[in-house]
Amino acid sequence: MHTRAARVVGREPELMALDRALSGARANRGTAVFLAGEPGIGKSRLAAEAAGRAFAADMRVLRGRGSTRGAAAVPFRPLTEALMSLSRGGEPPPLGELGAYRPVLGRLIPDWAQDGAGSESLVILAEAVLRLMALLGRDGGCLLILEDMHDADAETLAVLEYLLDNLQEQPFALLVTIRNEPCDALDLARSAAGRRAGTVLDLDRLGPEQTRSLVAHCLDTDPTEVPDAALDRLWRNSAGNPFVVEELLRSMVDTGLLVPVGHGWRIVAGIDTEVPATLVRSIALRADRLGPQGRRLLSAAAVLGRRFPLSVVQQVTGMDDRNLLSHLHAGVSALLLIADEPAPDWYAFQHPVAGEALLAELTPTDRADLSRRAADAVEAMHPELPGEWRQLVASLREYAGDAVGAARHFNEAGRHALADGAARSAVVLLERAQRLLARHDDPETGAAVLETLLYALAEAGRFDRAFELCGTLDELGGMNLDARRRAALRVRLVWVAMVAGRWSDAVRELAAAHALLGPDADDVDRASLDAAAAELAIEAPGAHRDPARAERLARQAMAAAQRAGLPAIVCQSWQVIGTVTRERDLAEAGECFRRARQVAEEHRLPIWRVYALVRSAGNDWLRHGDVANLEEAQRAAQRVGAVSLGYVVQGLVAMDAALCGRYELASVLLDECLDAVTRLKLSYVARYALLTRATVAAHQGKRREMEGALTEFGECGDSEDTSLTHGLARAFCALMEEKADLALRELDKARSADEDNPLTSHLAGHHGLRLFLRVRAGQADWPEYEQAAAAEPSRMRWNSQFTHLAHAVLLGRSGWAEQAEAAVAEAQRAAAVYGTAQHLGLRLVADAALADEWGDPQAWLRSAEEHFHQAEVPAVASACRALLRQAGASVRQRRTGTDRVPAALRALRVTVREYEVFELLADRPGNKTIAARLHISPRTVEKHIASLIVKIGLHDRDALNTYAASLLSRA
Repeated sequence: MHTRAARVVGREPELMALDRALSGARANRGTAVFLAGEPGIGKSRLAAEAAGRAFAADMRVLRGRGSTRGAAAVPFRPLTEALMSLSRGGEPPPLGELGAYRPVLGRLIPDWAQDGAGSESLVILAEAVLRLMALLGRDGGCLLILEDMHDADAETLAVLEYLLDNLQEQPFALLVTIRNEPCDALDLARSAAGRRAGTVLDLDRLGPEQTRSLVAHCLDTDPTEVPDAALDRLWRNSAGNPFVVEELLRSMVDTGLLVPVGHGWRIVAGIDTEVPATLVRSIALRADRLGPQGRRLLSAAAVLGRRFPLSVVQQVTGMDDRNLLSHLHAGVSALLLIADEPAPDWYAFQHPVAGEALLAELTPTDRADLSRRAADAVEAMHPELPGEWRQLVASLREYAGDAVGAARHFNEAGRHALADGAARSAVVLLERAQRLLARHDDPETGAAVLETLLYALAEAGRFDRAFELCGTLDELGGMNLDARRRAALRVRLVWVAMVAGRWSDAVRELAAAHALLGPDADDVDRASLDAAAAELAIEAPGAHRDPARAERLARQAMAAAQRAGLPAIVCQSWQVIGTVTRERDLAEAGECFRRARQVAEEHRLPIWRVYALVRSAGNDWLRHGDVANLEEAQRAAQRVGAVSLGYVVQGLVAMDAALCGRYELASVLLDECLDAVTRLKLSYVARYALLTRATVAAHQGKRREMEGALTEFGECGDSEDTSLTHGLARAFCALMEEKADLALRELDKARSADEDNPLTSHLAGHHGLRLFLRVRAGQADWPEYEQAAAAEPSRMRWNSQFTHLAHAVLLGRSGWAEQAEAAVAEAQRAAAVYGTAQHLGLRLVADAALADEWGDPQAWLRSAEEHFHQAEVPAVASACRALLRQAGASVRQRRTGTDRVPAALRALRVTVREYEVFELLADRPGNKTIAARLHISPRTVEKHIASLIVKIGLHDRDALNTYAASLLSRA
């Protein structure tokens, strides 16, 4: 007899669905399958069958299981177990191709972590897993199996949900097993099925004939040889659950009720051995056969969970090596236990039901005693309680009746989970600690739990719940908790409020913390209070924002932090000071950021170091227009896995490309950035990228595209970059349309948008372009120029080109022609990297030079006309030609290039650029091929093709390709 059927029985539809998922993965059509059902229904067996079929097809297979040790779920355990297999044998994946996402995965695989890797958001971690799975599956597909996800933590489920939403065009399949009982994983499965992101296969119990086939396979006989009386008993007692069928069948054979006869089997009449009515009883009987010590070994193992280490079981039972191994092997022979490969010294119950049945047999007193012994043993063997051990000990202490001890361990487990970025799991653990302490007078532990819980709730986005706890803080005051500790909790709420954007709450909590501490705060308290207040003064909008106060508080916080030895607050303070200082002295701001970096390096604070690098590089970019340091800062962010910060820098690099007139490069960077940050839900980065996209369109005079990008920008939520939409986008677009009055109105709006925020948007125009246009229009004279030119933002390279032009106009108007021409030369040197802005300045200053008879306006106009003709900005090019004619200069005749476009397409208003794409479509190339040929971005190709389809009146791209081949063959 076989203890298990040699093959899967009665699951043909499910196997077909799994085969479709595997073949889809091999064809880059990723999908997800959920196997749902009661314990023992065959979920794991189907998963094993899918793994075998994937192996046979040369696919990568990774397997992980939900937490099964104790009642608390361990963050990321299924994913960690699955990915750990990559480091055990086989050809390792080319992890270098993951770039910045490799260190992010260090949260799951410690060997992949890099020093200083940050704790990125869950979405970024999920994106890293997605990219790894795509990498693993690109040469033949990959299967990721996650079992027992009803026990999974919230963070793993969040990663799973992200994978579900983004695997449709990926070379891997997801196979998830869950119990069909209320749980978050089952809700996720149903939701995924509802939006067609996955398939749920509900595994039914076997019918009588399927049960007969299963029994026949186990008995290695023909189904017709299975006695009807045996089948009836098995069916009645198992209700068609495959695992229970096999367990009861074995019991019948072991007790002699079912015996082999020839090629078949028969029920033995007169045998009084009763078939167990339940599986629990069947397992209990088999455990009893191992004797008292064997039973105690199994009970101790069941207390530890489905998986257990022999070393701990030995400590709990007190067995010597010989007895331990003897009873262990007996448990394996009884088919209750199996070796848990590849972990040495670890074993597991063959099925979760076995462990649960043994626990059900224990009295409360026995379970409490075993739990206490097990907790003592684990703490003695692993004093630091690394990894999963702390949660296991916390659960064991709870079962042992030690509520306070359990709460302390759950608090520490929650703290570690929060540090690892598992905020939702941290909340679960910390709230469990709170419940345990509800009836115990231990304010110090309660305060420690609450302090961590406040941060966890903020990280998890549960701000309302965090502020509900304010009343709890007041209660702690009546429990002999000192004012200093309560003030520290209030400061925690300040940070929570700032993360939530609840500025008035932050101000209130900060005032409460100050009141609690009074004038006697020590350096640690003072540094913490002042650092929070400084951030509030620089981040809060409206009346709360006060840069001068922010700097004063940051300096106070830094002094206190230096005395108290708090380098992170020192580093943070220098960055606040540098941000404020930028308003008055760019060089001094750079020195502040350098010092922040120095502190971070001296005290090994790599994330703070990267932030300092980024701020310093941004400062250099504003000051000199040099993007090299930004690119280096982006690489530094990638090296430590600070993915979100890396995309922030990429947005700045794209903006630089836009201002420098490298529009194709900007579009490529923005397409890549937006694709990633939209999927990662980094809305603040997406807003800046959309603003930059609007800037790219505006600087080419493409108002429709600009407004489309700005509409998307507005839909991304509130932003403090509103002034930039007027100054960098709409005002510039108006100038490309030769509407200087409209441009000035937009710049006035930009200035108004910044009036309530003392830290202005430095590139919004009121530190350069607005001054120039006002001087040019006669609305501003020397006093306004001198005041503006004295401000540090006017010396930033982008702004300085316009400041110099304003100076030139005033000098020329005052009759100082030579000095005016020198000022134009200064403007040209500052504008040398800015392409379009450089030539726009020449076109605009030429008006004043012609009127006041100074400089060389004809040469300036010819240069500008050539640039804007090539850039296809007809309004400015036409204005240049008109001014040249007014000056009596000859004007070059321009051909538009439309003569290349066939008459039939010209009649449909097909542009030259669109026709260049059209010419290449006859060979049916992809967008990337066309983009490479024409030196444009794939997204631009896509837009041109969409426009061609609409203008020509075709249905799709295939029709357009056919039309292009036909038309060009006749040409």
